Amino acid sequence: MAVSKNIKPTESELEILRVLWDKGTATVREVHEILSEHKDAGYTTTLKLMQIMFEKGIVKRDDSSKTHIYRANITRENTQQQIVGKMINSLFGGSSTQLVMQALGNTVPNKEELDEIQKLLDNLKKQ
Repeated sequence: MAVSKNIKPTESELEILRVLWDKGTATVREVHEILSEHKDAGYTTTLKLMQIMFEKGIVKRDDSSKTHIYRANITRENTQQQIVGKMINSLFGGSSTQLVMQALGNTVPNKEELDEIQKLLDNLKKQ
């Protein structure tokens, strides 16, 4: 099944993807248990969402055993790029500067994050 580069996961699908990106592979029950730690959702809801995600090509499913094993079929990086790109265009009028200023204004980065941001800025200046 070919995966479209423009797959736009819903917020609920993104929650499931975050679990799969972190774990690599997981059963519906494993995903549901992790989601249940911070969200009140039924097992059948998680199952249905993951079935829909499989049909959309967002996840792959190994059904060679009784318990299906799922893994993400889209990368975290591509998904982040798509979502941030759309946000920059629609919410910040195409200005990545405004996005960065808003992001840094809402939270105080720790020392490690500031160092990483500085490295990125230094690399951009070299280009």
